[in-house]
Amino acid sequence: MSYKQIKWMILLIPTLTVGLWEYIRHQFLMPYLSMDAGNWLTPVIVYLVSVTLLSRLFKMLEGARAALEQERASKAALEARDQLARELHDGIAQSLFLLSVKTDKAERGMAGTGHEHEIQEIRKTVHEVNAYVRQAIAQLRYVPGHTAMPTGVSLQGQVESLTQETIPGAQVHWELDSHFFTPKEQVELLACIREALINVRKHAQASHVQVEAEGNSLSWSVRIQDNGVGVSGDPLHLKDRYGLRITKERAIQMGWSFSLDSKPGLTRMTIGKGDA
Repeated sequence: MSYKQIKWMILLIPTLTVGLWEYIRHQFLMPYLSMDAGNWLTPVIVYLVSVTLLSRLFKMLEGARAALEQERASKAALEARDQLARELHDGIAQSLFLLSVKTDKAERGMAGTGHEHEIQEIRKTVHEVNAYVRQAIAQLRYVPGHTAMPTGVSLQGQVESLTQETIPGAQVHWELDSHFFTPKEQVELLACIREALINVRKHAQASHVQVEAEGNSLSWSVRIQDNGVGVSGDPLHLKDRYGLRITKERAIQMGWSFSLDSKPGLTRMTIGKGDA
């Protein structure tokens, strides 16, 4: 029942009730019911109708109004998010592209000067920041509860693209369907994988990196592992590993499990759900 129909029902039901009662009283009950008794019964009947029927309609009206207000608030929030996404794209993303072009020009101009390594580090940093910005734009343009990821690409395709952008040559074995995850879960899972891969590239010195996923909608696991140098001590409490702590917090907020095992030659980060 629509908002307009509910309002009309609230207006008409008491009127029709009183009219029907007066008709019945005057046509059939006059010999048995005095005028005073009939006058007293009229508000009682209206009250009983209000309690039994109108109270439900009022609840429906309140629910419709709440849904309308929520829709308006969501629309305003989405417009603000879209505006911010455009500003990120038109501002920071384009500036990063210009910086990348200037880095290429500087690399050509400084060829043979011994500063190639520094230029490569600058290039990696620009690429990393660009990946963060692109992910932020994707999160801003994600509409909760409506569509899948805005790019229209499957979750596996996005994981493969992200992996190759971050660590070219890394292997991906993905056996999870995108439909197992809500749009928000896809965004958060991609963010966790991205952070793990960036951490491997920065610190692991690994020659072999794998991203593996398996399971179903009820039980699944995603593993990122490498054969690098490993981490001594608890990596979640090291000063330069803020990304790992953020990743763990993301997983916990989504109701997922998180584990990180590290030793020389094998470091594995696992995010999962259920017993997979």
